[in-house]
Amino acid sequence: MAELRLKTAPELKLMRESGRLLASVFSYLDLHIDVGISTMDINNLAEKYIIEQLKARPASKGQYGYQYALNTSVNHVVCHGVPSDNQKLKSGDIVNVDITLEQGGFITDSSKMYMVGEVTPLAKRLVDKTYEAMWAGIRAVKPAATLGDVGHAIQRHAEKHGYSIVREYCGHGIGREMHEEPQVLHFGQPGKGLVLREGMTLTIEPMLNQGKAKVKLKKDGWTVVTSDKKLSAQWEHTIAVTSTGYEVLTLRDEEHLEHSSAIKLQTLN
Repeated sequence: MAELRLKTAPELKLMRESGRLLASVFSYLDLHIDVGISTMDINNLAEKYIIEQLKARPASKGQYGYQYALNTSVNHVVCHGVPSDNQKLKSGDIVNVDITLEQGGFITDSSKMYMVGEVTPLAKRLVDKTYEAMWAGIRAVKPAATLGDVGHAIQRHAEKHGYSIVREYCGHGIGREMHEEPQVLHFGQPGKGLVLREGMTLTIEPMLNQGKAKVKLKKDGWTVVTSDKKLSAQWEHTIAVTSTGYEVLTLRDEEHLEHSSAIKLQTLN
């Protein structure tokens, strides 16, 4: 991990543009992710769109030797699922698509859950409560709050609804590098940990499991799965700490109406 880097106003402007472009990739994929598409098709569509339409760079490709533009984590895959021509989405699947994008020298990182066809009520509940847990963490972000406050907000929401939190993988600082300080745990104690400061940029990306928190790494060296084969879900945004609260740099089109009033209220308080 690199040292903690506070972003200047011009740097935040560049990150804001990177985040806007990344959000548009999900809007594009929304038109294509459906029953029958392979996870490699999703990868190829996103990579082509980022390079040819956005004139940007898929930042995951080549990072740590990874060969693809994104991760596709289906059902009991917790994170870092590798795209495959042989893996075609079926009705009832839930899949996390995790994408990083670099533009203007700055990287943003975001992921979204897709529910394919007709999913079970239990699967939908997991997806929805994981999304709510991410937002609980986001809304805890403000200057002088701590990372423990963020983690506690996520943990409290997850455990209230009967889910376990994956502890081996966490959010992180982000900017010129994909992974910067600090590490952002999705569990914690209020008032503990690093104090948040204006200019910090970080990801909040909780992974919640239906069953036990225990996970294992598959032999490919990338794919992380639940040990009990029960479902897992994850959502992620890149966040900036502002002078009065937070700004979601990767907010997607469908989220603007839902959360804009809440975000304005947060920044005023």
